[in-house]
Amino acid sequence: MNLPLDPHQWHVGLIGYGEVGRILAEDLRAQGVRVSAFDLKLDGAAAGPLREHAALHGVQLLATHAALASEAHFIVSAVTASQTVAVAQACAPAVQRGAFFLDFNSASPGAKQRAAALVDAAGGRYVEGAVMTSIPPYRVAVPLLLGGAAAAELAPLVNALGFKARVASDQLGVASATKMCRSVMIKGLEAMVIESFTTARHYGVEDAVVASLCETFPGIDWEKQAAYFFQRVVEHGRRRSEEMREVAETVRDAGLTPWSASGTAERQAFIADLADAGVFGTRGTPEFARSADWRTEADRLLAAARNKH
Repeated sequence: MNLPLDPHQWHVGLIGYGEVGRILAEDLRAQGVRVSAFDLKLDGAAAGPLREHAALHGVQLLATHAALASEAHFIVSAVTASQTVAVAQACAPAVQRGAFFLDFNSASPGAKQRAAALVDAAGGRYVEGAVMTSIPPYRVAVPLLLGGAAAAELAPLVNALGFKARVASDQLGVASATKMCRSVMIKGLEAMVIESFTTARHYGVEDAVVASLCETFPGIDWEKQAAYFFQRVVEHGRRRSEEMREVAETVRDAGLTPWSASGTAERQAFIADLADAGVFGTRGTPEFARSADWRTEADRLLAAARNKH
């Protein structure tokens, strides 16, 4: 494969056309980069908005993993954590020799190593990527840790496209371990706030709880933070729950029982189930998970709990 020296001349292939994939597509297409995408949802009921977005931004939609891998100079895998290895397996037989494969997924070090073995054996150049904060505010410039033998080569190339990547290690697993350990805290805090604040709402003590937290942690706007946490979990609880199961596996591999990570995974999945059942409104509508007051979402949770019992 003849990889262009200028990454702006690359054909970028996105596996996964969800929130992350669409943001990357928009920012890359704004630079004139050729972008293709594949997503399993293109064959389902959710295909309409994805196809509309692709048409608006000039993104070519392809029918299979292999069709995308056979054309792309640079593949970005941005799917749910449980699909990390499956995507690598689906792409590997068709990946072009020398093509870069950047794994954006929030998976355990072990999953990243298994995915890398598949891509590298096929002649691709696998690089693990650990996204270190929420993507929407930063977009393509989100802080990103890279790992693997090809990480140092890829970093300046993707940074030329607007990424903010730095090499964590040439050893696979270091970047993803950093991400997983961070997620014990960040995703766990989301779950704790939802559980604490919703329970406080039930007992009518939410204002006292918030006031106490503000006194203990005066640098945090707990009203604003809670609204953000509720919104993100309602919208992305399924992806977060899968990530936390990978986090639990990472903790388990360290010899510890992942009580916190496993509990967080269950709480995130619980919210995702309620979202899928329509408790928070219909996905894709403006009102879905868009309340500026977390109390609205907490009340929906409490009402769902009462209806269940």
